[in-house]
Amino acid sequence: MTMRPRPWFLHPRVTLGACWALGLVFVAAALPKIADPPGFAKAIWAYQLVPAVLLNPMALVLPWLELLCGLALCLGPWRRAAAAWVSLLLLAFGLALTIDLARHQPVDCGCFGSAAPRTETERLADMRWSLLRDAGLLLLALQVLLATRPRATPGPAPVAGNRA
Repeated sequence: MTMRPRPWFLHPRVTLGACWALGLVFVAAALPKIADPPGFAKAIWAYQLVPAVLLNPMALVLPWLELLCGLALCLGPWRRAAAAWVSLLLLAFGLALTIDLARHQPVDCGCFGSAAPRTETERLADMRWSLLRDAGLLLLALQVLLATRPRATPGPAPVAGNRA
């Protein structure tokens, strides 16, 4: 039985690079939000997708989850779990951006803290770029998930025998 070579995108060095890139982005995104929970709560409120009762808990919990996932991706423990959480977060962020783009409701994504006021056209363009960025980050997270999936161990070879 011959082993098939791994595709290049599942190479351990590619995976390590993806972990570091994804981890550093999430650490960088978490720090300004941790420093300014009210500003992040305002950014969440601007999407008009979350009930008011959830704003403060989300503004307090999400940045710490991002920070923990980013650190886990960079430092090694629980990389697969962190990549799964990051994938879920990116899907949620992407869905929120898509909904507001469909409504033509410009929002500051709040990804890296609050931004300077801009025109409606600029904010809509930024939302499109944020969607593309999130799609790229999701591809990195999926790469980590694929590369770190448990491998099936081959079972015992079937015994050749007589059939009746």
